[in-house]
Amino acid sequence: MHWRKYLLQGLHRLQKGPGYTYKELLVWYCNNTNTHGPKRIICEGPKKKAMWFLITLLFASLVCWQWGVFIKTYLSWDVSVSLSLGFKTMDFPAVTICNSSPFRYSKAKPLLKDLDELMQVVLDRILAPEPTLANTTGALNFTLWNHTPLVLIDERDPQHPVVLDLFGDNHNASAGSSAAPARAGNAPGYKLAMRLCSLNGTVCTFRNFTSATRAVTEWYVLQATNIFSQVPHQQLVEMGYPAEHMILACLFGTEPCSYRNFTSIFYPDYGNCYIFNWGMEEAALPSANPGAEFGLKLILDIDQEDYVPFLASTAGARLVLHEQRTYPFIKEEGIYATSGTETSIGVLVDKLQRMGEPYSPCTRNGSDVAIRNLYSSYNTTYSIQACLHSCFQEHMVRNCSCAHYLYPLPPGQRYCNSRDFPDWAHCYFDLRMSLAQRESCIRMCKESCNDTQYKMTISMADWPSEASEDWIFHVLSQERDHSTNITLSKQFYSPSSSCCLLQEGHCQAQYLLPRIQLPHYRGISSQ
Repeated sequence: MHWRKYLLQGLHRLQKGPGYTYKELLVWYCNNTNTHGPKRIICEGPKKKAMWFLITLLFASLVCWQWGVFIKTYLSWDVSVSLSLGFKTMDFPAVTICNSSPFRYSKAKPLLKDLDELMQVVLDRILAPEPTLANTTGALNFTLWNHTPLVLIDERDPQHPVVLDLFGDNHNASAGSSAAPARAGNAPGYKLAMRLCSLNGTVCTFRNFTSATRAVTEWYVLQATNIFSQVPHQQLVEMGYPAEHMILACLFGTEPCSYRNFTSIFYPDYGNCYIFNWGMEEAALPSANPGAEFGLKLILDIDQEDYVPFLASTAGARLVLHEQRTYPFIKEEGIYATSGTETSIGVLVDKLQRMGEPYSPCTRNGSDVAIRNLYSSYNTTYSIQACLHSCFQEHMVRNCSCAHYLYPLPPGQRYCNSRDFPDWAHCYFDLRMSLAQRESCIRMCKESCNDTQYKMTISMADWPSEASEDWIFHVLSQERDHSTNITLSKQFYSPSSSCCLLQEGHCQAQYLLPRIQLPHYRGISSQ
């Protein structure tokens, strides 16, 4: 049999053996190998030996170089990208809309009464031509002021700056201190700052501002945060704008819809927000055709006259497009739809699919990320924004012993407020400005392996036109308020409310909300 023949030949070669020295081993290999070079190096004459030696050496070097290239390419984990463009039926994105003002002033005014009175006196002190506050500060509640006051820094002598109290010795907390001169907030050489102290006022830093507007706005937001953090969640929701008051009209393609088709969530920066097509309880709505007529159209009432005056300086609606079952990060990713205009938004969708380890450090569902996702209570999928916010809140709890009002509350923790945590503001600003904290969170959080990005193109036009304004407001007033009189207006000085119009993938706005329009989904890229 053939196998016995080959076995006998192999045994015969083993019996002959290659020898015991290196030279005998090399001669044995060259005599028995099937390659051309080594055999001829041994058997040929001197000249041919040299020629075959050089040829063998050259090609052996080429083989080793090629192996090195292959190994290096393999270990570099190169990624190939395929891109396809086309049109197809896709899920209509989830659309989240919010009002620019988180609360109705008529509902929040009792909570903000002391703060608003103090804010008005602060503005008068900064802007008044003469210091006339000696008899007006007695009735003010300085509890909030004493924790984080605004001060003026006199830098006319850069070597010896002087810190001036806006109220001087008009209240006990700053007795003996120098009063700031009138209108110093706008005077050359003066800088408005926020004093942040810890350890019973023994360690203080100053957050400087180049604009008095920015200074008083940030100070007011900080104090309002301190107040709202102590208010029960249900009361915060009741102070916001209800869906039936905000959403006046709704149309998806040719199908009518209403505020009942929206899911409500409370977003601390913008109050009550409403999500269309979130996909939590029902299947996502499809989008097969491009164009505004196949999208979502909304008319929203932003009720600008009931804005909190010092908390919301921007009028309009805030909106964001996102995937189903994902949490909407309106502040970071949203856009404004200004009142009184129609805003159309063309949308280009990018779907990214990353391969994961070892090609890229992405995560499938966040289970391999060390940060606890505080947004999991909403039953939403993982996102890097959710991870970054959760990471900051974790650092906040670890360093400041309390949680910030703008982020979800971890189990067993309490929100920061000056009554229970007097040093929290100082700790919060230190943490927010910390580069080490940001780098730590960026390093620990991973991109999602499957991600969808919406790139929007926006166009706007006045809405409604002067010719149609009268009948449109009559109809909307009748539908919402059952009134024969016009209760809506797009003039900012009108005592009535304002609205905006939205259309599938586009947003138009200015008192009557925008039209949001998702005309088509064009780009699909995978990586």
